[in-house]
Amino acid sequence: MGDRLRLAVGIMGNAASLLLYAAPILTFSRVIRKKSTEEFSCAPYIIALLNCLLYTWYGLPVVSYRWENFPVVSINGLGILLEFSFVVIYFWFASATGKMKVAVTVTPVILVSCTTFIVSSFAFHDHRHRKLFVGSVGLVASVAMYGSPLVVVAPNLVGCPLSILQLMLYCKYRKRGIMEEPNKWDLEKNDEKSKHLQLATNESTY
Repeated sequence: MGDRLRLAVGIMGNAASLLLYAAPILTFSRVIRKKSTEEFSCAPYIIALLNCLLYTWYGLPVVSYRWENFPVVSINGLGILLEFSFVVIYFWFASATGKMKVAVTVTPVILVSCTTFIVSSFAFHDHRHRKLFVGSVGLVASVAMYGSPLVVVAPNLVGCPLSILQLMLYCKYRKRGIMEEPNKWDLEKNDEKSKHLQLATNESTY
């Protein structure tokens, strides 16, 4: 019963993951059709690629015991193929600046993946500690993958309070400037009156 339940949950999890990894197909179909990335960020797909690499490694017999996590290997192996295709398509149609951003983002992904593979293979000598290490790194990658779309939102989150502060300062000093303007006019009128009075005094004296 336990094995059947585990198999059923694994199949449902793979189906859900397949939908998640395949979701950008429509987006990249538009990119190919328009031959433009429309300046959207490639970071979510690169981080998703890192996530798939780590969990594929997690399910292989090097880390796990034999093929106990074969469903994890199968779905994340397919995820590697899809996400790598998305990144290549993005790089092909991106501008020079976009290509530079892709290169800068892919470099740490390669470093993290290779470091995880090497450390888990040679620093740990049993499946339990290897699974713990790779699973922890994969967990961080998963959180980053689901949070990566916020790359677009984060500048707005910072800019919103700053804009509100700017508006508050503008309203505050604008009112003060309006109140100070009549005073300036009053001073100018008083100066004119004093000049007229002085002229009248001089004329009466002569």
